[in-house]
Amino acid sequence: MRETPEELTELQALLDASLARSTTHLRSIIDTDRTLTAEQLTAVLTGMRVLALSTVTAQGEPRISAVDGHFLHGRWYFGTARTAAKARHLAARPGASVAHLNGEELGVFTHGTVEEVNPETGEPDAEWPELLAYFKDLYGEDAFDWDSEVVFYRLRPQWMTVYAPDLTKLATE
Repeated sequence: MRETPEELTELQALLDASLARSTTHLRSIIDTDRTLTAEQLTAVLTGMRVLALSTVTAQGEPRISAVDGHFLHGRWYFGTARTAAKARHLAARPGASVAHLNGEELGVFTHGTVEEVNPETGEPDAEWPELLAYFKDLYGEDAFDWDSEVVFYRLRPQWMTVYAPDLTKLATE
């Protein structure tokens, strides 16, 4: 868990507000007994997690693909090749949705706006040195040409909800 107390407070406020403004149908599935707190969520979402990433083409058609997701500081981070279609989609239309699913035990659904943390030109994000060290430790120092081959994004969540019917099942995995 890399979150500060302030980040946990911000994440909890987002989770609470998102669930409160959800439809009655969604709230009939995800209620206070079948969700996680910010602290529980950050304890569960460690390491790399496969995300289903949804982007939109120039024609307004949805596209979904998988990316390696990392939940750090209460936000999702993910990367892709700079030449990938999803990178073009996100450059033109930065709104995105991601879902992380672990069977019927965990579902994390997030909508928001992406920001590049290591742009090809210009200054990298202030978080990039910490993130780069994390990614190199995870994937290996020489896994990529970190400056030009891959682009990493932070998804700034505007809405996030979590379905987790039994925390004890998540803790034993």
